Amino acid sequence: MLKNDGNGFGQPVLNQAPPYFGYNLCESDPLLLAMQGQTQDTETTRTDLLKLGAQFGAADALDLGRMANMHQPELKTHDAYGRRLDVVEFHPSYHALMRRSFAAGLHCASVDARAPHAGNAYFDRARRYYMMSQVEQGHLCPVTMTNAAGVALEQNPEIAEVWHPLIRSRTYDQRFRAPSQKNGVSLGMGLTEKQGGTDLRQIVTTAQDAGDGTHVINGHKWFFSAPMSDAFLVLAATEAGPSCFLVPRVLDNDRVNGLNLVRLKNKLGNHSNASSEVEFHNAHGFLIGEDGAGIKAILTMVNPTRLDCALGSAGLMRGAVARAVHHARHRTAFGKALIDQPVMLRVLADMALDVAAASALSLRLARAFDSAHGDSVEQSYLRIITPVAKYWVCKTAMAVTGEAMECLGGNGYVEDHDMARFFREAPVNSIWEGSGNVMALDLMRAMTKESEGFMAVLDHLEHRLGKAGKVSVEVLQAAARTCIDDPGSARILTEQLALTAAAAALKDAAPAHVADAFMDSRMAGQWRSTYGMLDARHDARHIIDSLYLVA
Repeated sequence: MLKNDGNGFGQPVLNQAPPYFGYNLCESDPLLLAMQGQTQDTETTRTDLLKLGAQFGAADALDLGRMANMHQPELKTHDAYGRRLDVVEFHPSYHALMRRSFAAGLHCASVDARAPHAGNAYFDRARRYYMMSQVEQGHLCPVTMTNAAGVALEQNPEIAEVWHPLIRSRTYDQRFRAPSQKNGVSLGMGLTEKQGGTDLRQIVTTAQDAGDGTHVINGHKWFFSAPMSDAFLVLAATEAGPSCFLVPRVLDNDRVNGLNLVRLKNKLGNHSNASSEVEFHNAHGFLIGEDGAGIKAILTMVNPTRLDCALGSAGLMRGAVARAVHHARHRTAFGKALIDQPVMLRVLADMALDVAAASALSLRLARAFDSAHGDSVEQSYLRIITPVAKYWVCKTAMAVTGEAMECLGGNGYVEDHDMARFFREAPVNSIWEGSGNVMALDLMRAMTKESEGFMAVLDHLEHRLGKAGKVSVEVLQAAARTCIDDPGSARILTEQLALTAAAAALKDAAPAHVADAFMDSRMAGQWRSTYGMLDARHDARHIIDSLYLVA
């Protein structure tokens, strides 16, 4: 008769990796520490980052991510007596994650960056956001939107004066009450309508001046993200055209605003985050920016949001490959650890290069947010590389998470592990805030309207790449000329520019053998469509061991 050895009464569990937890998500990631903002890390900054890395990599944090996705939010439209509620109920794990992200300041860098001597506000926040993305991504949707909304609100100084202190608060306050009675707030967005999609000028939602400093809004939104936020930036049409409004959930007179939630979206992934449809019935909103210039006002949120799409996808990839490496180091097959099997080792190293490049590019982009003020080259880098980074990093996440899941075999395909959740999560950032085609077209617009800025970015990349820079930039210039005559080739230029910018970011921060392997395998032009194609002259073991330190 078998004894209970902690695995239940039955056969003991052999040759399985221990549970993945206990990694310091900062300390085990040398590239994260090697990347620097416009000023070098202080000892305090480094200590705080290491502390957060330990917290985010602990078993309790990872378990919160699992539970928040297992217990999905539920819409309660009415109470037991038929009165409208229009509230969304979340599992306590979701609120716990929100508290941690708010305490880490992931929601307010845009406001903090306006303070004197803000230094590396965006960059420091980006490293923390990147680590939290390895824990759970769904709750980061309202975190991202709150951060981006802080920029848009500046277009109405009176509104910003009231709301910025609430955004800056590190307290997550989930209570359903007027913002003036809360210790902190979160913000969402309502842009897309059934008939319009990306074409925001097709909105049919209307706003009428109420004569009391507000507008009365009626209509609908097909995607209304994070519906339990305290307020939303909403597009509605006035006589002057599409305009932007701040629409609170609860007004200062304690009256619930006219936002009727229709249903929650049944999404492929992103299960912890509530995305909804909404109808506006005489909802009151405050004008942000100029009347009729709502799309211009909303565009101020675009770059911070796209940055988070790239950061989140890079973090998701890092989390997936870290789990694959962990599995391969502990699992044996045919008499060897999986990581000692040449084909597996080559696959892991090949993925690790894309993860490192995506991470370096995303963090380099975050640095540009801090350094763009007064620096024309950094301003151009921000404008040109933001859509490029979002395009390539977010698309790469889908391939990486799928391959990483395969490294675990059948274990990766079951919900007891994180891999299935990561795989389902991967597509959302590529779709959110502009799909791949939108990013390629955005690059084309920037390239043609700001040709001097485009050339300044190419010069910057050529300088950073050293000997390889001249040929790389000549390829990009040729691709750019082709796009003028053949706009349908815009994706070719977008991907080539992304690879070049990622290589330049790696050259600045990664060990030489990592940057060289990425450049040789991604920019030399050889055919490749799956992972594991890394040439034997690159030391795959050295790549893995230098990017994924043992806990």
